This record gives sequence, C-alpha cells and structure tokens, in this order.
Amino acid sequence: MSSPSRRLQTKPVITCLKTFLISYSLIFWLTGVILLAVGVWGKVRMESFFSLASDKSTNAPYVLIGTGAIIVIFGLFGCLATCRGSPWMLKLYAMFLILVFLAELVAGISGFVFRHEIKDILHVSFKSAMDKYDGTSSQSHTLDTIQTSLECCGSVNYTDWENTGYFKSKGIPKSCCKESDVCPLDDLKNPDKAAKVVFPEGCFSKVSNKMESNLGIIAGISFGIAFFQLIGVFLACCLSRYITNNQYEMV
Repeated sequence: MSSPSRRLQTKPVITCLKTFLISYSLIFWLTGVILLAVGVWGKVRMESFFSLASDKSTNAPYVLIGTGAIIVIFGLFGCLATCRGSPWMLKLYAMFLILVFLAELVAGISGFVFRHEIKDILHVSFKSAMDKYDGTSSQSHTLDTIQTSLECCGSVNYTDWENTGYFKSKGIPKSCCKESDVCPLDDLKNPDKAAKVVFPEGCFSKVSNKMESNLGIIAGISFGIAFFQLIGVFLACCLSRYITNNQYEMV
C-alpha cells in the first residue's frame, strides 16, 4: 500500500493519462467511422473495377466496413475502460490496439508490394472481359459502366474492339460513344468513322491510375492508423500500471 502523500502525487498523473486516453479513444472511434465511410464508398464506386477480376464481387469493401465497425465498438470500449479505471479492461484494450496495429501494417505493406501484380491482373481481366462482351452479361455491364464513367474505350484505345467477336456483329459498344444520340450503328461498325464519335483514350491506363491512386490512399490511411495505435497502447499500459501500482480506482 502506497502512502497517502504518494497517492496524492500520483492522482494528477492518472487524471492526465485518463484525459489523454479518453481523447485518444474518441479519435480512434472517429477513425472507425472513417473506415466505415471508405468501405461504403468503395462498395458504391469501386466495386465495378474490382469485379472485372472475377465473376464475383470483391469482399474488400466489406472488410473495411467490418474493420470500421469493430474499431467503433472498441473505441467506445476504450472510453468505458478509461472512465472505470479498470486495469484488466485497459490491458484488453491495449491488446486489441496491438492486433489492429499488426493487421493494418500487414494490409498496408501488402497493398504496396502487390500493386503491380494487381495492375497486371486487371489488364488481363479487362482484355478477357472485352473478348467475352455480349452487351447483356453482368461483366459486360461492368465494362459499359467503366467506359461511360471514365469516358474511355477499349483497353489501349477503341481499335482494340476490332479483335472481338462483338465487333464483327454489332461494332463498337455504344458505351464508347461521346454522345449516344449522334452515334449511329454504321459508324460503330467502321473504325475510321468511329474515331470521330467514340472516346479516343483507352480504359486500362485510366482504371489502373485510378486504382493505384486509391490503393495509395488506402495504404497511407492504413499506415497512419496503424502507428497511431501505438500511442493508445502506451497510454493504456501506463494508466493500467499506475492504477495497479497505487491501488487507485476511478469512478
């Protein structure tokens, strides 16, 4: 048992640590909300790009949404543990922060290391989607969405469509048209005439640049949040130690 004078000297330290840790937990909670928002945004805006790589939708947005939800819950748990001054709750909070740190560090490094492989897979998938294009399948609709939203046509340029089965029967897809009302079918079947009515730039460079920029943002956020966890681990461990050593309980 520590002396009363010792406990009086320690009380301001614990109060200060408590204030910092509550502030940290609130910021940590906010990062969870941000991850939730990024996940929802990825589900709405980026899934069409990822879905070219397979016939199924990617789980990446759901991972972000799930991670964000867990962080929101543990952010509130951290506030509760700090207010109650419970050493075991603070230690549990610190362990969770360490797990989040390791997971986000691995995710950030993986995204950076494999970014070129992702681009290669995307390139092959884009060409495959063009070869299988029929104008009605879900993958065809994805390709149409990309060409319309990014204002591009083909992989490198619109002439890539000449080597597809769809071009032989129906020409270049209408999703390549600059203006749908001035894009007659005869022009889409003639490469020379099509040059005047379709988007001149290819999609692969636009899609890969867009994905790489977003991967960079996600990796940067992951690294930032990951190292931010170390501050919480330090604060939680210090507060738990002070409370345990001085047998100080907070209400």
